[in-house]
Amino acid sequence: MQIDKQQIIDHLKGTGDQDKADQAQSELPEKVDTEKDSGLLDKFGINPKDLMGKLGGLGG
Repeated sequence: MQIDKQQIIDHLKGTGDQDKADQAQSELPEKVDTEKDSGLLDKFGINPKDLMGKLGGLGG
């Protein structure tokens, strides 16, 4: 599944982690593949399954 980078950044900001949001802004591709980029998501403390649930299945 692909997720917009901005949705991940917004999620990080929503958790109060501006440093990780800034880092994600510079390191993540525009479209994040939850399988291919799982290592990057893990680096930011994001579980793709949890994120997909919070986003309500957005992406595609």
